[in-house]
Amino acid sequence: MKPSTSSSPAVLDLFLILLAFFPFSSSYMLPPSIVGSTIEHRNHTAISSFRVVNRRNLIQCPDANPYLRINVSSENSPLSHDEFVNVTVSGVFHPSDGDWVAMISPSDSNVRICLLNKIQYAQTGDLSELPLLCHYPVKAQYVSNDPNYLECNKQERKKYNNTASEVATCSGTVSFHVINIRTDIEFVFFAGGFETPCILTRSGPMKFSNPNQPLHGHVSSTDSAATSMRLTWVSGSKKPQEVRYGDGRTLTSTTTTFSRDDMCTSILPSPAKDFGWHDPGFIHSAVMTGLRPSTAYSYRYGSDSVGWSDKIQFRTPPAGGSDELKFLAFGDMGKAPLDPSAEHYIQPGSLSVIKAMTEESSGLSGVLHDRNRKPRERLHKFWICVRTPDSGGECGVAYETYFPMPTSAKDKPWYSIEQGPVHFTVISTEHDWAENSEQYKWMERDISSVDRSKTPWLVFAGHRPMYSSTDSLFGTDDKFTKAVEPLLVQYKVDMVLCGHVHNYERTCSVYDSNCLAMPSKDRNGIDTYDHSNFSAPLHAVIGMAGFSLDNFSQPRRWSLVRISEFGYLRGHATMEDINLEFVNSNTRQVQDSFRITKGQK
Repeated sequence: MKPSTSSSPAVLDLFLILLAFFPFSSSYMLPPSIVGSTIEHRNHTAISSFRVVNRRNLIQCPDANPYLRINVSSENSPLSHDEFVNVTVSGVFHPSDGDWVAMISPSDSNVRICLLNKIQYAQTGDLSELPLLCHYPVKAQYVSNDPNYLECNKQERKKYNNTASEVATCSGTVSFHVINIRTDIEFVFFAGGFETPCILTRSGPMKFSNPNQPLHGHVSSTDSAATSMRLTWVSGSKKPQEVRYGDGRTLTSTTTTFSRDDMCTSILPSPAKDFGWHDPGFIHSAVMTGLRPSTAYSYRYGSDSVGWSDKIQFRTPPAGGSDELKFLAFGDMGKAPLDPSAEHYIQPGSLSVIKAMTEESSGLSGVLHDRNRKPRERLHKFWICVRTPDSGGECGVAYETYFPMPTSAKDKPWYSIEQGPVHFTVISTEHDWAENSEQYKWMERDISSVDRSKTPWLVFAGHRPMYSSTDSLFGTDDKFTKAVEPLLVQYKVDMVLCGHVHNYERTCSVYDSNCLAMPSKDRNGIDTYDHSNFSAPLHAVIGMAGFSLDNFSQPRRWSLVRISEFGYLRGHATMEDINLEFVNSNTRQVQDSFRITKGQK
């Protein structure tokens, strides 16, 4: 992957609320400091030249090479739902390190012209030249990823103008991981790098064997009794499908989706409505009922008309109040490609984290996670100090549809659930949490009503932390801390888990930025918080599951452990104590261990 050398302004880290009130058609109304900003995303993957490739003036390359070809080799025709394909460019006279291949979808996207309306792109924060590449490439690779390409080690001789004369041409092959996105795809060969792209040639459209295939099923808890689990999957068909589980039980799915019209907009139209749009398919959901806690079940989903998934096994979590819970927790994972492609948004550590967690999934009761996109998308909707354009107009719609949670309403993403001896209270730091707000009243009712004889451990979770040693204008919010922290002390919350800041940090028992108690070492040298004499909760930032890691500034007095490595938190709770470990996903080594007790040593 080539280093980013983009000279165009990076996506803005600050976006003033005043913009919402001006019907502007050019950038001259913005303050010069904003227009000229080269500030990288804070708490985001930095802007790369690929991320703004569709803001480039795009032309046909002045290349009269009659031998130029692009060929896609696949073991399946049409494409399967998940495979690697080899893309070969051949007939090249002069290989360049600026030659690249993009995967475009839909295949009929017009990659030569776009609407000449700069306002369509203002919400990305990049106010440079208008793009002429209407649909954002799904992914792209430099052909120099093939080490033979630039040296022309794979040389071919071609007849010149049907004469006896021959010319030498070069070729290169790169491998793309392709998944079923339901629309035809096409590969386009560009010259000029991501900075000054021009089109050389393009492949023909390629179809998926079954655009309606049911895919990407995931199971989530719905209640503390562990007698029901929600299964959600995606298909290209809106007709209801089925889930078959257990000993022959069958359920019919409900079906939903979202459209361009559901995307957020304002005076500034959002990119999610135009060049950033891709049809999401249809989201199917069914709640499997009549289950028993801590029990293994198998299921499959689909229909005879669109096909069936493989048979998959899962285990229900322990019911709230039972003796034991083994779980993993992480924040800010995101995603990364399985090939060396550049994509719009890559979180580099996510692959190692998901691989490490998968390897130890046996025996786990569940995973507590913060997928990170929703809080940022939410900001776009309300136009309140919108510091990040990475929503692009989605504003939580996609997240809420793909990943339903056990909430009272779709736009009230706060809930609690009990598993084993732990009560989890999960809030939204992106919704109103001020005193007398609906969410504040809910969280006070929830944590004040926990039966500590049934679930002795109370864990409070939200996206943004109250404490972080990473300097960031938007890392913590003193108003949030001042409003909510007294509740945590009043109702003896044991631990607070947050993400948003991309590293791992553990505090003392802290309140109002003061250590009210310090952990002691147990017989094994493990930091132990004795909550039989409760003073304040400990806080753990666990936003190290994939996004580019944040460094620490000067450590604060309440900060005990700081690790800037990719990984996740492993937890084992019993009625007597709760043991937690930070696992480095690259080395699989435990880099921090601590426990909370009610007096046992």
